Amino acid sequence: MTLASFSGTPLLDQPLLEQLDADFPQRHLVFSDGRTAIRECGQGPAVVLLHGIGSGAASWLQVAQRLSGQARVVAWDAPGYGQSSPLAASRPRAEAYARRLERMLDALGIERCLLVGHSLGAMTALACASGPDASRIARVLLISPARGYGSPSRQAQGQAVRASRLANLERYGIEGTANQRSHHLLSANASPEAREWVRWNMARLNSQGYLQAVELLCGDDLLRFPLPSMPCEVHCGEHDGITVPDECHLIAHHLRARFALIPRAGHASPIEQPQAVAERIAYALKASLEGVRP
Repeated sequence: MTLASFSGTPLLDQPLLEQLDADFPQRHLVFSDGRTAIRECGQGPAVVLLHGIGSGAASWLQVAQRLSGQARVVAWDAPGYGQSSPLAASRPRAEAYARRLERMLDALGIERCLLVGHSLGAMTALACASGPDASRIARVLLISPARGYGSPSRQAQGQAVRASRLANLERYGIEGTANQRSHHLLSANASPEAREWVRWNMARLNSQGYLQAVELLCGDDLLRFPLPSMPCEVHCGEHDGITVPDECHLIAHHLRARFALIPRAGHASPIEQPQAVAERIAYALKASLEGVRP
């Protein structure tokens, strides 16, 4: 099935789903309590990619294509996403996602990696970077990190966000929610192809995994983690309307991390500006191998 046949509108010159299967194939890691679906390509030092709340491993396709010549690129479907088993708790904390991630790294034999977290994936990245296996993380790169609403000062806002997301899911379902929300993740100048690719990825969400991620977003706080011991950097789309640049800059300041904008990008910069994002990741990978701090 091509992306065009999924949407009913022939928007793409090349079928992205065929590229996905050929260039970034999926496989499964089976554990005693379930499985984790991953996509992988390339050889070399490891780059591990964590998607956000409204996406999945496939959203990294164009970034992975650009990195595969210089790195082993791995993207997971987070617990409850795609064909990955959900977590046991209905209201998980970031550490539960980090434990699943650590098991994935063990299964893949990854002893050292550059860890990249986009949006809500940033919370899992920092939980892993401050956990018992932090020594295997050479560097952390956060793209449009979602802080979350778990701190006392943000709980009322978090309750409103939870109520809104649950109401939308109840009213529209997953695909309807994708139709309603996906355009907010891109800048006004995004291509029709980028808009459809964001929508397609969001329409593949599973209700249980999405609900757990909503609870993570609304019940946890990125800033509760200790400062990472390894180098960290924060990037944000210039036109990000979800995790806006000023908020991302404050997160970077808190983490004592370098901050940079991604030109001509909204929240879903890995889809809207994959070349720019791949270049940032490649630079961070090179710096991690050379031991350079931001």
